Amino acid sequence: MADTQQVDETTGTAQDARAERKAAKLAQRISAFAKEHGGAEGHVEYLGQRGARIVLVGEDGAWGDLVAPAHALAEEAVRKAGITVHEEFDGDFAAKVRTGPYEWSRMAGIQVGGPSNG
Repeated sequence: MADTQQVDETTGTAQDARAERKAAKLAQRISAFAKEHGGAEGHVEYLGQRGARIVLVGEDGAWGDLVAPAHALAEEAVRKAGITVHEEFDGDFAAKVRTGPYEWSRMAGIQVGGPSNG
């Protein structure tokens, strides 16, 4: 008797459709951020099995991030949104970020009088 295996060809198509919808939804959120902040630039960072982090920096210095379940999906989302994507979160790009008191207190924590993390 020959070894046979049945392949469900719709599974790949259904997964592709879900991935496409997820990329479109992420692109919509990226575009909304860009519209709210006078434009945006981004950086996609690999997070391992968790996927990828899309870091966004608006023209006004506001920043935010989104997490995509896969790096390829994050790349597709930023492509669909049409924003400039930086390969590195380097000095010139990072200098565009404007942080407020909340970020400073969270980053420095108790050293500069911020909330305790314990």
